[in-house]
Amino acid sequence: MSILDIDERILQLVEVCEFDKSPINDIKEISEGCDIGLIEGGCCNTENIRVLREFRKHCKILIAVGQCSITGGLPAMRNGIPIREIFEEVYYNGPTVANKLIPNDEEIPHILDRVYPCHEIVKIDYFLPGCAPRADLIWEALTALISGKDLSHLTYANFKYD
Repeated sequence: MSILDIDERILQLVEVCEFDKSPINDIKEISEGCDIGLIEGGCCNTENIRVLREFRKHCKILIAVGQCSITGGLPAMRNGIPIREIFEEVYYNGPTVANKLIPNDEEIPHILDRVYPCHEIVKIDYFLPGCAPRADLIWEALTALISGKDLSHLTYANFKYD
């Protein structure tokens, strides 16, 4: 949503870059390499890890966007609870549970022992904090990288929330 929040400036981005895989165009597989990749969300199951590793292989620069990708975010609040307890609460003790069965199908990704931030799985080149990051921060970062600069020129004022 923050990318859409850059409003009409998105048209400037479309002029100089191509959006290959995104929720906006619903493309699920990466067709080729890309210069800049943006990843959001932490890794809570085996499919998240597979997708993140595959994405990293195709990106020259990979940016973790938002607190979930940087720290695990709110989903990581489960990290202090053993996974067995979570499964028991959800699949056995929940108020709407009928069949008391933990799903076990090879089509369903396995839940990990905890939610992992992206940098614990792959190398992340830059981090854009926020929940969600401000549109102006995303704009500043992308336009800098597209023009061949790194993000060292971004100051605290670019990242702060107040």
